[in-house]
Amino acid sequence: MGDTSQFVLTTSSAIHVPQEAFQYSQSYAIWAHPLMIPAYVAIGSAVILATRILISCTPLKKLRSRFSLVEDDVEWIGNNTGSTGLVAVFKAHVHKLGGPTIYSFKFTRLLTILVLVGLSVTTFIHDAKKPLDDQFPSHQIGHHDVYFTKRVWLDVALCLTYLYALILATLSVAAGFKLAYTATRHLNMLMLVTFGIYMYRDLWPLATFTLSPEDELEGPLLWAKIAILSVAAVIIPLTVPRQYIPFDPKASLSSICVCSPLTRDLQDPAPEPNPEQTASILSFVTYTFLDPIVFLAYRVPHLSLDKLPPLADYDYARNLVASSFKHLDTFSGAPKRHVFWGIMKVFRREYTTLAILVAIRVVTAFFAPVGIKGLLGYLETRGEDAVVRPWVWISALLLGPLLGTLSMQGYIFIATALLVRTEGIFTHLIFEHALRIRVKAETETKEGAENPAAETSTPDSGSVAESSTAAAESTSANGVDEQSCQTTNGKGKQKAKDPEVKPAEPAPPAKDKTKEGNLIGKINNLVSTDLTNITDGRDFLFIAIQIPFQSTICVYLLYKYLGWSAFVGVASMIILFPVPGRLAQMTQKIQKQAMKKTDARVQNVTEAMSVLRMIKLFGWEPKIDERVAEKRDEELAFIRKRQLLGLLNNTINYIIPVITMVVTFGTYTAILKQELKPSTVFSSMAIFDLFTEQLHRLFFWIPRMIQAKVSADRVTEYLQNTELLDEYTVSEDQVAILTDVNKDALGFANASFTWANDEATDGTVTPSRRKFVLRIEDELIFKKGCFNLIIGPTGSGKTSLLMALLGEMHFIPLGPGSWYNLPREGGIAYAAQESWVQNETIKSNILFGAEYDEARYNKVIYQCGLKRDLSLFDAGDNTEVGEKGLTLSGGQKARITLARAVYSSAETILLDDVLAALDVHTARWIVQKCFKGELLRGRTVLLVTHNVAMASPIADYVVSLGSNGTIASRGSVSDAITRDDKLQAEFIEEEKEIEQDDKEIDAEDPDAEAKPKDGKLVVSEEVAIGHVKWGSLALFLSSLAGSYRLLFWMVFLAGLTMCDVGLSFQTWWMGHWAEQYDLRDASQVSIPFYLTVYVLILLSSLSVFCIGSTVYVFGSLRASKKIHRRLIQSVLGTTLRWLDTTPTSRVITRCTQDIRAVDGPIAESFSALVEVSIGVVVKLVAVIMLTPVFLMPGVLIAVMGGYCGRIYMKATMSVKREMSNAKAPVVGHFGAAIAGLTSIRAYGAQLAFRQESYKRIDSYIRASRTFYNLNRWVSFRIDILGGIFSAALGAYMVYGPGKGTLSSNAGFSINMAVSFSNLLFWWVRLVNMFEVQANSLERIKSYIDIEQEPKATKDGVPPAYWPASGDLKVDNLSARYSEDGPRVLHEVSFHIKSGERVGVVGRTGSGKSTLTLALLRCILAEGNVYYDGLPTSSVNLDSLRSKITIIPQMPELLSGTLRENLDPFGEYDDATLNNALRAAGLFSLQVDTDDSRVTLDSAISGGGSNLSTGQRQILALARAIVRGSKLLILDEATSAIDYQTDTIIQSSLRHELKGDVTLLTVAHRLQTIMDFDKIMVLDAGRIVEFDKPSELLKKEGGQFRSLVDESGDKDALYAMVSGSK
Repeated sequence: MGDTSQFVLTTSSAIHVPQEAFQYSQSYAIWAHPLMIPAYVAIGSAVILATRILISCTPLKKLRSRFSLVEDDVEWIGNNTGSTGLVAVFKAHVHKLGGPTIYSFKFTRLLTILVLVGLSVTTFIHDAKKPLDDQFPSHQIGHHDVYFTKRVWLDVALCLTYLYALILATLSVAAGFKLAYTATRHLNMLMLVTFGIYMYRDLWPLATFTLSPEDELEGPLLWAKIAILSVAAVIIPLTVPRQYIPFDPKASLSSICVCSPLTRDLQDPAPEPNPEQTASILSFVTYTFLDPIVFLAYRVPHLSLDKLPPLADYDYARNLVASSFKHLDTFSGAPKRHVFWGIMKVFRREYTTLAILVAIRVVTAFFAPVGIKGLLGYLETRGEDAVVRPWVWISALLLGPLLGTLSMQGYIFIATALLVRTEGIFTHLIFEHALRIRVKAETETKEGAENPAAETSTPDSGSVAESSTAAAESTSANGVDEQSCQTTNGKGKQKAKDPEVKPAEPAPPAKDKTKEGNLIGKINNLVSTDLTNITDGRDFLFIAIQIPFQSTICVYLLYKYLGWSAFVGVASMIILFPVPGRLAQMTQKIQKQAMKKTDARVQNVTEAMSVLRMIKLFGWEPKIDERVAEKRDEELAFIRKRQLLGLLNNTINYIIPVITMVVTFGTYTAILKQELKPSTVFSSMAIFDLFTEQLHRLFFWIPRMIQAKVSADRVTEYLQNTELLDEYTVSEDQVAILTDVNKDALGFANASFTWANDEATDGTVTPSRRKFVLRIEDELIFKKGCFNLIIGPTGSGKTSLLMALLGEMHFIPLGPGSWYNLPREGGIAYAAQESWVQNETIKSNILFGAEYDEARYNKVIYQCGLKRDLSLFDAGDNTEVGEKGLTLSGGQKARITLARAVYSSAETILLDDVLAALDVHTARWIVQKCFKGELLRGRTVLLVTHNVAMASPIADYVVSLGSNGTIASRGSVSDAITRDDKLQAEFIEEEKEIEQDDKEIDAEDPDAEAKPKDGKLVVSEEVAIGHVKWGSLALFLSSLAGSYRLLFWMVFLAGLTMCDVGLSFQTWWMGHWAEQYDLRDASQVSIPFYLTVYVLILLSSLSVFCIGSTVYVFGSLRASKKIHRRLIQSVLGTTLRWLDTTPTSRVITRCTQDIRAVDGPIAESFSALVEVSIGVVVKLVAVIMLTPVFLMPGVLIAVMGGYCGRIYMKATMSVKREMSNAKAPVVGHFGAAIAGLTSIRAYGAQLAFRQESYKRIDSYIRASRTFYNLNRWVSFRIDILGGIFSAALGAYMVYGPGKGTLSSNAGFSINMAVSFSNLLFWWVRLVNMFEVQANSLERIKSYIDIEQEPKATKDGVPPAYWPASGDLKVDNLSARYSEDGPRVLHEVSFHIKSGERVGVVGRTGSGKSTLTLALLRCILAEGNVYYDGLPTSSVNLDSLRSKITIIPQMPELLSGTLRENLDPFGEYDDATLNNALRAAGLFSLQVDTDDSRVTLDSAISGGGSNLSTGQRQILALARAIVRGSKLLILDEATSAIDYQTDTIIQSSLRHELKGDVTLLTVAHRLQTIMDFDKIMVLDAGRIVEFDKPSELLKKEGGQFRSLVDESGDKDALYAMVSGSK
């Protein structure tokens, strides 16, 4: 008999209990008694609490202020004299402790503990009055004798424990927050331990037949204690809301805070806490805190991002960065190690929790098989010799899923949170490191690169908010020798001043320069494919803990149930293990090959989408479509092999456990001569299922772990071995030397620069690899506060000179005293040669985050010649410029970039050939109004230009570069001209001493109407509402079935159904076999017969499954091919206007990410959905066949599961769409920043881009966290429903009418019920998963249905001879960019005869480029255009555009060789290509003996970034000449080329082109077109003049004559016209 106690109601009336009831077990010493454990915990708690108080309160004088009733009690108690003040103070105190709700819970617990103290004291008094045999000497207290028995001492210990608990409870409601918080945690632990002791002593015995509660003789008092204790220890802690604790306790004095280990280094408190931060423990683990958002989503059509729960403050990107970079980023103090160890350090607490949850999950997974074993054992023996009551085993069927889902959903909750946080951290980490790397042109070789750039992201809607004067240090360098000196800037100096911060180690050179590939593409690949692979590997604990732990328990239980036959089965499994291992190796090998093919296809698609405008202008759509289709076929061939191998591997993985089962049961019965029992069979089968699951998990996770490691290695390589700017690789010694440099000087001394830090050359670099070296001997110092001109021929290094100053190039000292310096104290502004604009409004691009000053802004608009341009836009300066500024002309982009630099307050401005893209009128306006204006007066300007004549009047200092990257001359303009004959000749051509004309380009229009505020061009990412539309699903399903739809579905569905029926019958057969031992003698049971039937069922099931699955594999491949082809054709066939309004990043996402979903997740999840749907029906039917009464409960459970799934689906679809659409801006901003790294660093705008990155990552995290949490909501509820169904069936078998059911049938029913429960969960999940993944189908469908250009028809095929000439006739041609947009061309009519050369001039925005697009039918046009007598409207677009060649303003090149750029489809020989290069003027710029010359084999990087803009235009011109069209259109194609090269090109064009080739040239340089046959002058979309140049010059007041007269080389132009007559 255990310990007992007596309850005394009054002193006069007591409950009589026999004396022997109080004879407590002598097996325990009093100190070792279980009831002493709460007292020990209380003592430990008191010691810890006292220690913490003493430590935190040193010195002692701070004790009162720190641990008083409230933190500021001294102040407010002294000031309160009335009741009103006390009420206010009390309210404030309650608020500090969490508010009225939390305070009420705490106060309720105080009352319950007070009751427990009273009950304990009552028990003590009563027990002390009853003498027992083991009494201690008695003492008299008052008139009563007190007998100190062992029981009394235990009562004393419990009384003191509850008194201590009462003190803690009092502190939790009366003390300040910190002490109350600590007291609450101690109280929770103490109450929980006490409750656990009573659970063990008094509740567990109720679950057995042999034990009884040890304190049962206390009667009602015991159960009152336990009831009250359960309220205090369990119910209140589980249901009380948690108090919000801000990320940074010091951020707000009004916020309640505590500095715990989980809340350090935090930022601002959230304005509104996330529900997960304040939900009670019970609400948190059951995810009921998500109920409001779930049911809100169910009620509204679409749940937008702003309606989602607010972001938890610990999930804000800035806080993630603050807590993680110190472990990951070497520049933030992290050690140089693999990123895996860094991320483990960041999330060490989370992964510790995950490990515990995995262990709990493993244990709870065995509740079901153990429950089945116990329950069926009870049914077999009819309860004879049973120890545990059957309701315990029934409870195990419920508690297994309950506890299992709590642990598993908790695991997934934390793991998905880590997934999202890791994505945010790594995205910003890669972005942050990109701000430090050297952006250099890299070329991609044919060999080696396993992961070519997969996705070249582009800006989506980038914005920036940083002043150009943010940087406050100077970039300088000084050194003695090449080994010890590199570069530095202000950051390097700061590190030198702080002895605690060591400079970063120099990055080692890349291991294999030939395999570097395109750096920008690699960076984008890191944040897409590699980051996905890394997050996919987050579940490595399954391999490290779950698989070995669960496998060990499986073996142990199998041995316990089946004896050593279990080891025979395990041995057979180990023997067969190499088979799936070999298949896995083959699959991995094919997967690698498939990935290479996928990379090739993605690279092809990405590059095609990036230059889609060029493809359309050249009429290459059919050829590109065929090329992509060919790549797709190669990719699908390997995907087919991979899927078939996967099918075979899955089959083998299923056969192995079944063989193991057969061998085990065969050994158990045939060799060990044991009788099978249903309890043994079904519990063993459940355990074998768990064992099988671990096998599948192993083969599922290992490839993902390997893939994750490879990607983590790539990220580590990028972070540690990417070449950085010199400022991040400077040494301490060098910094010390640099402090002696004149910080005010702007220039160089004995310095050389290269684009890469190639410390070692192996001698294998081919001559085609261009390595440019900028050498500045002696001293070159620019004049402060003046205009400094930098001039030189194309490719001489003018841009490199600016890049060297900005620190973008690698500095190599030429000797002692070498240095370079760019003072940054007053700020730097930079305008790149290739204008970099963001996908924002014109105004935002100009302000670039600077404060808006209306007067200054208007001056900038006026001086940069933008006023009239803005008047042409409906929304004025609120017009969005589009991705890469596609809605702007080259000149407009150049002037907006210039305006950004001028508007900034920077003292030093670097301008890289901003005049190149401007016509003469506009260029002269910029020089006169802007360069000579007040806004640039007194500021230091470095201007790179070819327009020497125009810019010379403002030049105070001129630097001329030679063709070999050296300084040819420095000083005044006259010095430069004297030392350079070519420059002198060019200067004479452009007579610069001309009377300047003050005529303005932009006419004032003070009465212009106010423009609309909305100038949005790029449409927002479309968000579909509701369920995925049938059209999107039909796209997949119709492609899946192909032409033989009925046959496909019959074979596929029949195969899966017959397989599932066979597997269920196989389970029943095992139970039937076991039942035979109860019905007959064991010798009469034929083991071979039952085993043979079992194997035949297995083989039949697998056969039909393989047939159905094989049919499906080929159907899914057919769907992948068809959908991809339709998408590519749709995008290739769309209009330019659609391309203008749609960022390329979105198009690429459809062609890569969404197509990847069709290839894998969508096809796999649909197959799994069909399979599980059939399984749910079969399992339910099996249960109903044996227990028909469960028809309604089964249907009810299914309906409830479907209802939960429907509610969940409505919510998750909205959130998934928002998550997908929140991802694109993150990638878009990342791509935009990477594209403009130089400008960002020059302006010192890194902080602003970091903040914008934070903002976008926050939006993505907000949607992602909600999406993953919604999955937990439905998973928990479906698991509980399944557990209830299984437990109810078990209870029916034991206590209900079904208690007479055979144990074999009962086991089969329960087995089917458990399977039904599991499958029900998966069915709901798969339905939702498929619909969520079908969002990709929806996105693809929306791009298949976009607006299209007219498709080719048979009637539109022109005659084979067409065009025989270049005759062009235009009749009343009008054009607009959209159907509802204004006309931009107005009834233009002209006739150009074959062979004529016509120049098109006009001010910026006059419609010159629009005219060229209208001729090619790229925009909506009205009127007629006749090309060689045939109306172009009757000709197929690809035929028309392939017969006309246009060179756009910004040339686009592909990565590859120069040969591949000139002839992408291999149609011409090298002689033709070289002739084209010669005609384009390339050979005139280089010497044959120069190793760095460009040849057909020269590698061209993506976008041609390893060439100057002028060289790119020359190559684009050569590509046009190769085509040999009868009509050649040059749209400012030589704007970035110096005058000498332009002259060579024009001369070549005059002599190389055949006489019947019509040349239409849009030009800014009048000398380019002065000897043309005719000149067309456009203004505001109308032809104002069209005649011979000589006739136009005779026209008084004519616009063309005005242009010529205003030019700096007026006489030369007149002479050209005279000479051409």
